[in-house]
Amino acid sequence: MSVASLAASKPDAQEREAFVAFVSDEVTTETLLPIVGEHGWDPERVQTGGIANAVRALTVMTSPEFLIVDLSDSENPRADINALAEVCEPGTVVLALGKVNDVTLYRDLINSGIHDYLVKPVAPEVLREAIAGAEAVLLEPIEGPDGKPATSRLAAVIGVRGGVGASTITSSCAWIMANELDRQVAVLDLDIHFGTNALTFDLEPGRGLCDALENPSRVDGLFIERAMIKVNDKLAILGAEAPVSEPLMPDPTALNHLENELRQNFECVVMDLPRAMVANHPYLLSDASDIFIVTDLSLAATRDTIRLLAFVNNAAPEANVYLVANRVPGGAQVEVSAKDFEASVERKIDWLIPLDAKTAIETSKKGKTMAQAAGRSKPVKVLRDIARTIAGVKDGTKKSPLWGKLANRKAK
Repeated sequence: MSVASLAASKPDAQEREAFVAFVSDEVTTETLLPIVGEHGWDPERVQTGGIANAVRALTVMTSPEFLIVDLSDSENPRADINALAEVCEPGTVVLALGKVNDVTLYRDLINSGIHDYLVKPVAPEVLREAIAGAEAVLLEPIEGPDGKPATSRLAAVIGVRGGVGASTITSSCAWIMANELDRQVAVLDLDIHFGTNALTFDLEPGRGLCDALENPSRVDGLFIERAMIKVNDKLAILGAEAPVSEPLMPDPTALNHLENELRQNFECVVMDLPRAMVANHPYLLSDASDIFIVTDLSLAATRDTIRLLAFVNNAAPEANVYLVANRVPGGAQVEVSAKDFEASVERKIDWLIPLDAKTAIETSKKGKTMAQAAGRSKPVKVLRDIARTIAGVKDGTKKSPLWGKLANRKAK
């Protein structure tokens, strides 16, 4: 199978191949194929060609969970591995093969995050053991830099007033994190009566959130699995559409327990938090790593942004607080200019999302987020940057998420 045909047969973005290999010679291929069969992997995922072929292929296909690359034809293995990191997605475990038997090279590759480096020719039992070690890494929990299990990221998205698009931002960023950044993402839609995150994906929210708040003692990993509405394997939503005639006052203990359970089951949790809920339950912000205040450039929003910023800074002094101006029309078609808005709230706007009413309407009719249906639009370019911030991905580098995540896994 060629690189082109491999890319053409790639799975959807939310799915990943278990294994792909790029090998330079027939001897290594013949050694590898029986082991591939033992694991139940597709033998056609063993490609002809080394690291250069791998880099080309991964620019147009989804990175696999486990990748074998051959450095035999590489003139500069360190540079080629760096190039590979630029096109790989987070979480890929890489096993390298090569002809150079050099301790310094081995250490450099291991320090860069490569799982292992084997010198060719590779004996079947050595290759089999290395592959088993890589599989063990994939099954182990991710650790933080202090050696403790990594905690998930918790972000809160708050609209300063109705209609500014906080829920739209929540849904789009969650989809981007799940499908482009390969994170396990949960959306907690706390607008119990009028939440729209499930509706954005053309789904019914069910009673999951109401059940969780009414019966907090039942909330555990299994309950979360059953109660959440799945958009795909990487993204799930917990929301409700409670009758307007049934006012609900969530118990603080129930909300706190639910938030903790979600963080134990997902890498990123995004709360769509109505401003009324913020006022009644400020403790929800205390554990947030990031808080996004969404506004428009109107006089009323300017006033409410000032008040909400003061409240949030007091309720969550340790959180990163960001200001997002959404649906900003071009030219001078706003009540308050961005410059005057910033002067009034005494801080910079972190992101300005341009208005694209036509695209928004078209994507809504399709039951998709703008990120799904209009990935190259100007608003989505900004949303993609916000999503990377929520997920903790540094700007301008793909290398850190891949190698950092690999290096932080438990050692075998």
